[in-house]
Amino acid sequence: MEFRCRVATATGQITEATYVADDESRLRRELEAQGLYLLSARRVGGMSLAGLRLGLPRRRRIRTPEFLVFNQELATLLKAGLPLVQSLDILRRRVPNPTFRAALNDIHDRVRAGTALSDAFEAQGLFSPVYTASLMAGEKSGSLEQVLRRFVEHTKVLLSARNQVVSALIYPVILLILSAVVVALIVFQVVPEFAAFYEQFGEGAELPMSTRVVVALSTNIVSSAGVLAVVALGLLVALVFWLRRPGQRRRLHAGLLRIPYFGPLARHFATAQTSRTLATLLYGGIPLVNALEIAARASGNEAVGAHLEAVAHEVREGRSLSAALSERDLFPHVAVEMVEVGESTGALADMLTSVADFYDEDTQTSLTRFSNLLQPILLIVMGIVIAGLLLSLYMPLFQLSSLTTG
Repeated sequence: MEFRCRVATATGQITEATYVADDESRLRRELEAQGLYLLSARRVGGMSLAGLRLGLPRRRRIRTPEFLVFNQELATLLKAGLPLVQSLDILRRRVPNPTFRAALNDIHDRVRAGTALSDAFEAQGLFSPVYTASLMAGEKSGSLEQVLRRFVEHTKVLLSARNQVVSALIYPVILLILSAVVVALIVFQVVPEFAAFYEQFGEGAELPMSTRVVVALSTNIVSSAGVLAVVALGLLVALVFWLRRPGQRRRLHAGLLRIPYFGPLARHFATAQTSRTLATLLYGGIPLVNALEIAARASGNEAVGAHLEAVAHEVREGRSLSAALSERDLFPHVAVEMVEVGESTGALADMLTSVADFYDEDTQTSLTRFSNLLQPILLIVMGIVIAGLLLSLYMPLFQLSSLTTG
């Protein structure tokens, strides 16, 4: 839930900001843990039914490109020698996104009041734990400008990898959508017209088997369209509520990793993303255990995140990272061996970067190969289905024409 809050600091300064929490009592406890006092809280966003949002959220998301531009400009201002508070004051006036501008206004006020930059960003609930941890490392090491530039490069590489995945899959998806649209037009528009036309021949006219099957399927689908739509909507709502149950999303993500062909691709993508995140945090001076915990929270796959949390627990108890990873069927064996080499040579961050580069390239190659193979297959299947439907509809006309000629 989103709350628009008025909060007071220990020095008596009052600010307004938007926070995210499960409920108001949880929000109050979180703010008090940060040394803030909740004066008032008002729910924002759309209405909800059992946790399912029915309206549109009032605040916009912060897009990755504009966030990267902000960090690049902040790093440039800091390198030029401007104080942090002045740099934030300059940048917050140039941000067009109202959500981002409101967050930066609150961050500026917090930093000016003495709050650490990492704590000010974390209090907004809008930014990734990788980013806030990087800021904390930069503050402690006195190299905030270098950390910001390293985070920008890290995010650009991840964004490029995701864009490559989308680019490889977008054409097959378009083909599938076009095929579904064409088949739907034939079933809902063309077949009923032909069915009405063939009814004029009377019951004595024997239609070919394929024509009768197509007409019967189309008639049943058209007559049951409302029921089918309600069933599909019900299944979708049931799936949403099922995913909201504790542990179900993790089971779904674990199942995705076991799908033939796509499961290994998902593992390789997760390996590259996790390795790059860990390398970025280690370069910034974050200890390995903390880096693993942060990477677990930032992972898009909850099954991968659960494994990383267990690995972090074992590393905290004294085990090596490679030994903890080798006992889990999560990351490829080659990646574990490369991690072991990095640990033994004292260059773990560099080796993790190499792992990320290797599996990013491997994933892109596999997706490109899959896309190039899938495109002609989809075209052939689409042509066969559409040709079969049209041939079944026109076959009685061909027979009638041959009888008339004879």
